[in-house]
Amino acid sequence: MVKRFWALFDGEVLRPDDPPGLKPNMRYVVTVEHDGGEREPGRGDIYPLSAILGLATDMGVTDLSTRHSWYAHGRLEEDGRGT
Repeated sequence: MVKRFWALFDGEVLRPDDPPGLKPNMRYVVTVEHDGGEREPGRGDIYPLSAILGLATDMGVTDLSTRHSWYAHGRLEEDGRGT
């Protein structure tokens, strides 16, 4: 599960701008990214790799980089190797 929300750090605690919809008393892994402070929360461009990270799903596939055509299109590479 990936949730993205804006929060303000008051020196001790991250305070979400809006309720994040998380279950209380659960442990979460938190990744912190500074927004540059030049835009209002929720405005402006999202860094492309951050957007990809938000969409990424661990599929357990270990050979995706070498067999991307197979996974994306259901066919082997055009050079005939099929690896």
